[in-house]
Amino acid sequence: MDLILGVDGGNTKTLALVVRCDGTIVGAGRAGCGDIYGAVSPAAAIAEIEQAVEEALAAAGVVAADLVAGAFSLAGADWPEDFALLEAAMRRAGYGRTITVVNDAIGALYAGSPDGTGVAVACGTGAAIGARNAAGQIWHSSFWQEPQGAGELSSRALRAVYRAELGIDPPTMLTALILAAFAATSVEAVLHQLTARDMARPEVRRQLVRPLIDAADAGDAAARRIIVAHGEALGDYALAAARKVGLLATSFPLVLTGGVLRHPSPLLRDTLAARVRAAVPGAHAMHSRFEPIVGAVLLALEQAGISRDSELLQRLAATLPATTFFAT
Repeated sequence: MDLILGVDGGNTKTLALVVRCDGTIVGAGRAGCGDIYGAVSPAAAIAEIEQAVEEALAAAGVVAADLVAGAFSLAGADWPEDFALLEAAMRRAGYGRTITVVNDAIGALYAGSPDGTGVAVACGTGAAIGARNAAGQIWHSSFWQEPQGAGELSSRALRAVYRAELGIDPPTMLTALILAAFAATSVEAVLHQLTARDMARPEVRRQLVRPLIDAADAGDAAARRIIVAHGEALGDYALAAARKVGLLATSFPLVLTGGVLRHPSPLLRDTLAARVRAAVPGAHAMHSRFEPIVGAVLLALEQAGISRDSELLQRLAATLPATTFFAT
């Protein structure tokens, strides 16, 4: 039976799915950082990709020689030499008779857009934006990307609390939320945890985006300024991506994905979409139906000459691994 492979590699995790050509998922694998810029070395990142693939192949009870096509949607696929390195490694491993490597922003676009065209904004731990037109021309933000994700927003929340504590800015409800997150009794205690010599840095320092958006949604002025400014900045870069592939004069899908954009509050999403629609009224925002890994699967199926249709998408949805497989 013909099989394809889809891989989504990021800084937090790398996911692999082995899929029949009718859209049925038959094997899944997961490993660590698959970003050649984020891992300790490119070789280490490639090893994580291979681990995820081998786990998926074993779960499916097949071998690499059974793969018709492999598509790899990878953070760290940025410059031409990156694509050459990653493609060569995947070919050596035999992960498909045809091998395709794209930046992870393009995989996110394939997962969310009905036909793989438009602009995708992925905002999670970091942020990435990708665009593709009907002729197949693509662009991804890569190192051009300025507004990032949860890490940057968490830092901005902390700065707002520090400034309020010093009386530079008015009080903010972020103070109480951040003290609770750190289990601290004072802002100075938080600052000490994050800056003192030989102090273990708590992971919560990167996980303040939820209380930040909660405060913005509740009307806190400082939090709202941060979220609105971030949504506008993401919108500006989405428009830049659309410009790069000639979509500004069209009505295109604006795919929104990633953990930060899945927060129940619509403020960040609405601000981003409004910024884009102010320049392109026909742009229509949509939430991605699938996790980004599905974009890699759809790209691999396309490389195998198989078009997406409703039945194929239903099989993919019905056979996806449990939600814990995707958790970061």
